[in-house]
Amino acid sequence: MTALTLKTRFAPSPTGYLHLGNVRTALFNALLARQQDGIFLLRLEDTDRERSLPEYSRALLEDLRWLSLEWQEGPEVGGPHGPYTQSERQVLYRHYYALLEQREQVYPCFCPPAELALVRKTQLSAGQPPRYSGACARLSEAEREARRARGLPATLRFRIPPGRVVEFHDLVRGPQRFSSDDIGDFIIRRADGGAQFFFTNAVDDALMEITHVLRGEDHLTNTPRQLLLLEALQLPAPEYGHIALIVGADGSPLSKRHGSRSLRELREAGFLPDAVNNYLARLGHTYDSDGWMEPAELAAGFAVGHLGRAPARYDEAQLLHWQAEAVARRADESLQIWMGTAVWARAPADRRDDFIAAVRPNVRFPADALDWAERLFGTDLALDGEARAAIESAGNDFFRQALAAYTAHGAAYQPLVEQLKAATGARGKALFLPLRAALTGLTHGPELARILALIPAELARRRLQTWC
Repeated sequence: MTALTLKTRFAPSPTGYLHLGNVRTALFNALLARQQDGIFLLRLEDTDRERSLPEYSRALLEDLRWLSLEWQEGPEVGGPHGPYTQSERQVLYRHYYALLEQREQVYPCFCPPAELALVRKTQLSAGQPPRYSGACARLSEAEREARRARGLPATLRFRIPPGRVVEFHDLVRGPQRFSSDDIGDFIIRRADGGAQFFFTNAVDDALMEITHVLRGEDHLTNTPRQLLLLEALQLPAPEYGHIALIVGADGSPLSKRHGSRSLRELREAGFLPDAVNNYLARLGHTYDSDGWMEPAELAAGFAVGHLGRAPARYDEAQLLHWQAEAVARRADESLQIWMGTAVWARAPADRRDDFIAAVRPNVRFPADALDWAERLFGTDLALDGEARAAIESAGNDFFRQALAAYTAHGAAYQPLVEQLKAATGARGKALFLPLRAALTGLTHGPELARILALIPAELARRRLQTWC
């Protein structure tokens, strides 16, 4: 890799299944790398020992691959900067902790967590930003040794240099400026020896030669801390861009009450990966085209300058729109697998292609395909309220004539409807709705001609005869 090669990364914590905010961050970084012919790196930040579980790591890799967000460096792929799981990088971290200790840029902090929480609460109540007081920074070495002798646990805090202004250009939000006097000394190593996010995230970005980081705006205030830390370690810093968070319709952070689901739940419901990508790529990012885009087009049209600063509102109707577009474009062979074995247990093997062609415009999920398989080939037919009303409005004589027309012409759509029209005088909805309702139990759905061609003749006659 040359020094000019753009490299992005996605660095999730495997403490649960990927949610849409995580996935969008991964997608934006992958698209930026593809657009610039760069490298997309995956790193697992599993320093939370209690919550980081192997099953979540496996699910994360599987879900990213399902979306075709393939990484060129990372777990199961390798690369020159491994290992790519932070739990395996402890030796590296110890080296950089030691450097900071040698330079006296860190100090042990013995303040009890409960005491720190109380101070933080008091500061917030007073409208002040929470900031560490620096009490342990003023301890002498003798005082520190006394506390160690008493067995008091200690975290490791990074000293923020006073009187500094930290400035950087945010790729999304433009020039940013922070006073170091507003930033408290922060913990980079827990009392149990575990590494903290501020430290491992920044160090790994530098060591893995990350050049660009797109991450949520909730990390914006972390950036000056990490820039100061990297400066102290004499390590290079990437360019940061902080993207707007996803919110619900009410403007509050996206959650399950807004209809949000994890990526795994979307997969299980039958959402297609291209639908998810087309939706998320536009959630807080604009394209010149509003139409469907293939993966290469999503990458080619991606631009950091098109990332918005305003909160991105989750809209499930839009996600469903892209799902319908994805189903419309899916190859028959792939759609057959997606629909599932339960569908093909009902639909005759020799009618599969015809069934897919007929129901595709009316299917968004495998459950929809199963419903149509049952309606077109099942022995029991459930009618909705509109269908029952249409049948009752047409009357028995209509269906006697419909049965006669079907007996004469079978599935030949045009002569059948012409005979039925001539016999009953029905036109438009009065002709088609009751016929569709009696055959499928619904007043909407696939083209009536396709329905007639698919329903077994004996089943069609029996359904029409029911209402004679």
